[in-house]
Amino acid sequence: MISFERLSFWEKEIYTKKSDFLIVGAGLVGYSTALSLRALFPKARITILERGYLPSGASTKNAGFACFGSPTELLDDLKSMPEHEVIDILKMRWEGLQILRKRLGDNSIDFQQNASFELFRKGEEETFEESFSQLNQLNSFVANAIGLKNTFESATSNHFPFNSVIGIIKNNYEGQINTGKMMQKLHQLVVSECINILFDTTVLSWDETTSEITVDTNHGVLKTKKLLICTNGLVQNILPDLPVLPARAQVLITKQLKNLNWKGTFHYDRGYYYFRNIGNRILLGGGRNLDIKGETTISFDNTVQIQTALQQLLEQVISPQEKVEIDYFWSGIMGVGDSKKPLLKAISSNVYIGVRMGGMGVAMGSKIGEELAALAGKSFDVVK
Repeated sequence: MISFERLSFWEKEIYTKKSDFLIVGAGLVGYSTALSLRALFPKARITILERGYLPSGASTKNAGFACFGSPTELLDDLKSMPEHEVIDILKMRWEGLQILRKRLGDNSIDFQQNASFELFRKGEEETFEESFSQLNQLNSFVANAIGLKNTFESATSNHFPFNSVIGIIKNNYEGQINTGKMMQKLHQLVVSECINILFDTTVLSWDETTSEITVDTNHGVLKTKKLLICTNGLVQNILPDLPVLPARAQVLITKQLKNLNWKGTFHYDRGYYYFRNIGNRILLGGGRNLDIKGETTISFDNTVQIQTALQQLLEQVISPQEKVEIDYFWSGIMGVGDSKKPLLKAISSNVYIGVRMGGMGVAMGSKIGEELAALAGKSFDVVK
């Protein structure tokens, strides 16, 4: 690609002229931030930079779970975190999902409220009984926090063909989406709002003065009044001191099955494993807990250890009656840390971050974008 200096007059006028807001990362958070900024500032010059030819982190690579918390996760959080923090995170997830659905429309993202199910296998009887005994308490907590009644209930394992499952807890309000269609629709909206996107453009560094920020990229220099970093799991590439670690998630998808007679999203082993149907295919991911150190990486490779574990879970538990063929594997990079709360703040006078989704980007991303836009938009004057 040619450098910015060699662009035509027309290209410079549209794509590389000084921005009001320059957003780094064309994933769900970056696109959502841009759209929220456009709603606040109809005449602002907004530009998005993306290092890849598609969003590079997790937005187009995740499992498409429209979820806000499994019972064991929420119960563990209530033991280890202040209740108000659990409520804040739960609200952020639920409100984010509603913003996403309203902005894009359920049909355009294939939203299906098929419910979600947390599985408990043989040897986990005590965990299941403990969780089941607290469902009334948990339902009251969720109702008070986000207004949903009777969220969790026990489900009969006989309804599913899974092997070695001794208990299932159902979440009536969770669902699934097509994240490819989600990002395609977001892209279309961003373009329709005259927001520029420069793909294959990597931020190397920036210098900030009181009047502007000069951003150095692999193609040359760009200038902006406000810089917003939305790169989540890949943020250490440009801000290595932030308390955000990359977390690789490995995923497989099967070929079409003849007798797939269930729908929904499923969690297992504290959410470290997850699977769902996509039509008559099974998508299965997880296993990061088998090698936390090795999976703390920005490499998109797949490993034999986790591939083998996923395949065994698929064959021995999820689809024991029907032989399944794996079509292919892929991986995505999440952003995690010691806290489940996203990092949403100004890190200097005119530089802002919205990162660390903790594997819940589909749920949180739209809400984080809305709040990041509001934060960066305070006391702002559009470039003349």
